[in-house]
Amino acid sequence: MARPRSLPDSQVYATVLGLIAADGEKGVTFSSVSLKTGLAGASLVQRYGGLDGMLKAALTWGWACLEEALTQAETQVEDRGPQALLKLVHEQVTDLPICALIAASQRDAALRQRAADWRARVEAALTARNEAGPMVFSLWMGQWLWEPMGGKGFKLKDAARRL
Repeated sequence: MARPRSLPDSQVYATVLGLIAADGEKGVTFSSVSLKTGLAGASLVQRYGGLDGMLKAALTWGWACLEEALTQAETQVEDRGPQALLKLVHEQVTDLPICALIAASQRDAALRQRAADWRARVEAALTARNEAGPMVFSLWMGQWLWEPMGGKGFKLKDAARRL
């Protein structure tokens, strides 16, 4: 089968984030991304300049996806509670490995700031719906962390109700 001549950046970025989630940043190489996407390694080098450029572009894209999901959720559930907001954000980025995104963003000051800004924005949106917004945010992040490892028994709505 012939290699694809082009692929949208978003598919490359999703692949990079998936590799980070599976194997950490060390698992992201031009060869591993090439294998997953079908693009030639040389094409990836030409497109992103270097491995750091490809990683930063993928992480930046991940934060843009989260920011857009939050914007859409805020618009769609203006008058509903915090659980409705978080559920909608979660549904929109269900394939995004958020814990890996957060962890991989720690190396770069601009990405750390973007993460902090996103967190502050989510907490503000939650606090507008419930004074325990920061606690609800923490519970939600815990749910994101443990869900892939079988932590399906935790219900955010039950915990938020107890607050």
